[in-house]
Amino acid sequence: MKMKVLGLLLSSLFLNLTAQNIQNNPGSNHGNKFEQLGTILPTPNVYRTASGAPGDQYWQNRADYDISAYLDEDKRNLKGSETITYHNNSPDNLDYLWLQLDENQQSNVKNADFQYSSTIPSVTTTERLRPTELPAQDNGYGVNIEKVTDASGKPLHFTVNKTMMRIDLPKVLKKGETIVFKIDWNYNIPNRMEKGGRGGYEYFPEDGNDLYTMTQWYPRMCVYSDFHGWQNYQFTGRGEFALNFGNFKVQMNVPADHIVGSTGVCKNYAEVLTPEQLARYHKAENASEPIEIVTLDEARKAEKSKSKQRKTWVFEASDVRDFAWTSSRKFVWDGMKVLIPENNNKVMAMSFYGKEAYGLYRKFSTKAVAHTIKTYSEFTIPYPYPVAQSVEAANGMEYPMICFNYGRTEKDGTYSEAIKNGMIGVVIHEVGHNFFPMIINSDERQWTWMDEGLNTFVEYLTEEKWDNKFPSKRGPAWTIVDYMKLPKDELEPIMTNSENIERFGPNAYSKPATGLNILRETIMGRELFDKAFKTYAQRWAFKHPEPADFFRTMEDASGEDLDWFWRGWFYGTDPVDISIDKVTTATPDFDGTPKSRQITYTVDKPDTPDFDDISKIRNREDKNITFLTDTDKNLQDFYYRYDRSEEKVDTVKKYTISNEPMEKATAKDISKLKNITAYQIDFSNKGGMVMPIILEFTFEDGSKLRDRIGAQIWRHNENKVSKAYYFDKKLKSVQLDPMLETADIDTSNNYWSASGSHETAMSKFQVFKEKEGKNVRGGANGKVNPMQAAEKK
Repeated sequence: MKMKVLGLLLSSLFLNLTAQNIQNNPGSNHGNKFEQLGTILPTPNVYRTASGAPGDQYWQNRADYDISAYLDEDKRNLKGSETITYHNNSPDNLDYLWLQLDENQQSNVKNADFQYSSTIPSVTTTERLRPTELPAQDNGYGVNIEKVTDASGKPLHFTVNKTMMRIDLPKVLKKGETIVFKIDWNYNIPNRMEKGGRGGYEYFPEDGNDLYTMTQWYPRMCVYSDFHGWQNYQFTGRGEFALNFGNFKVQMNVPADHIVGSTGVCKNYAEVLTPEQLARYHKAENASEPIEIVTLDEARKAEKSKSKQRKTWVFEASDVRDFAWTSSRKFVWDGMKVLIPENNNKVMAMSFYGKEAYGLYRKFSTKAVAHTIKTYSEFTIPYPYPVAQSVEAANGMEYPMICFNYGRTEKDGTYSEAIKNGMIGVVIHEVGHNFFPMIINSDERQWTWMDEGLNTFVEYLTEEKWDNKFPSKRGPAWTIVDYMKLPKDELEPIMTNSENIERFGPNAYSKPATGLNILRETIMGRELFDKAFKTYAQRWAFKHPEPADFFRTMEDASGEDLDWFWRGWFYGTDPVDISIDKVTTATPDFDGTPKSRQITYTVDKPDTPDFDDISKIRNREDKNITFLTDTDKNLQDFYYRYDRSEEKVDTVKKYTISNEPMEKATAKDISKLKNITAYQIDFSNKGGMVMPIILEFTFEDGSKLRDRIGAQIWRHNENKVSKAYYFDKKLKSVQLDPMLETADIDTSNNYWSASGSHETAMSKFQVFKEKEGKNVRGGANGKVNPMQAAEKK
């Protein structure tokens, strides 16, 4: 049915409803939700602009390292010597330097001493039931600084404050100057499976071998920045790292039968590999499928040999903020070539894993590495480094070009779908950290969300492109609902220091990732969001961004005012809970007979349907996306196949109010409008967080229509709003947020059904025909205000 609406005016019914809303909420509509962030954000300056880009005088300091390390497997001790070249590019003169001694967190006398409240447990173990020692006795862990000297060998005065060390300079390091100094140190390597932490060793009693993950293993320079000065907050084990970029040359002396994986490129494979292994490595450099460089058989044999000879592996890395490595005789090692088309970079994707993980890692790890760096390159910047590596080490942690992950099979080589998907997810997440924060180098010690949250968001996009049905736990809006339902005293803003966050995972990972996905899918749209997000990555690659730089860039590159979103989602704790309070219906009045009606309703929550997240549907519709599981025959045997059809939604016409001057409608007009029904839907914001209103209308003939109303509808009243629609079909039901896009915590008030309503008699609205060629005194544009016209009637 095709119709043209000449004009519709609301009767006194609608005017009274509007006036009543205003009267009931005087002044309550200004809760500051749409005000600009203003002084909440730092003032732009020559270092950081109001647009979110680095300023023309932006600077950052640099630290280059030359390190020699000796791994003593018998004593489980690491001995190291390093030469640091520190470049003061700041405009400030420095009279001391700060370094991080993160390994001191493992000491019970040198740690940061950030304690938690404790109580007497109702159940405990004999291991924990020990007399309290006061003061605490040294457990033998933590860094032992042997000496600190200048380039000539002259001692430099230093002071250790828990996990930080200050070096007092004999003379001021002026702006633009460079200093070279040396540090010798050692520490006992902890059993990370017992003591926790990111670095240490894991012991395998079945074969009597260790697997070492060497992380936070050398004294590292703190960041000195324009926005913070020295970032020397203590390391407690949670808030991660603030680090400088630099070049590394590292030599690791290890048992001769160990295989070493590391940040950077090995410079002496010909000396440390067998001729057969070296040949396989060169073959893998041009392979499109992973090739075993060290085979499973070779790894099994090495587990039994336990050589007492030594080998030194040499690695170099440029423009990285950190350096980590792994060493064990247990490793199987495979690799393949990955081409990053955006910069034509040929990357060596590799994996290291023991026999315990062979059944999973051989099939999936290196391919997941390759898929991750390619997908992240599309959404951020082209991957710039020559290698990307995944190491199975029963945990998850990230470093430049190398990361540690979990995922072991049962002893018979079998595994569950949950273990497989968890392993793939953690590989994607940790490899993805190469971009956030290894390249886009945020301050993790202060803002965990800037690396974990942003990375988790792109992880979700990458999982989607791996398999459209991947069971992602973080990213889709509905997955954050249980967290947002918690009492307010268990919630904290995303903009909270890492050490003070309660419920760390949801706050630092899930909520920011979900917020970005809502921005992309529901608020900004993919085109605007993707351009702005990529602009942020490009602007701040190999630099030190702050939250304001991200917020401002997202707005600057998209033309969207998002201060209301940052204010609510990042600075606040209010959840989303939008309610359909009432639906009022009316029909046109052509003869003055009051036949209209107002319908109220009782909530009728429909059965929760099986549904796909909005991202999954749009990805299937995007012809430019090819899912890895659709194209890689080697992976098809390991995935369920899914029916990816979706129900088509019919469309019907909707009608709006005309602001033109009007007169009574003619009989011809009446015949066109006789099937029109008006519906006023009243909403309330029960949760506090404003959000777009997304509606799905279902009509009596079975057809459907969807409408998306921007969050700005709440700008004049943040508590209650109404929206009127005019349809030429009868409404059967209205569903709010049908695809669960907004993280609404209570869907029981998101549904209205005509069958669940009761009626009360109300006035109808009058219909007029617009006048031609005449202007009536009224608004600034010379046109009558329809409300005033109705009042005069």
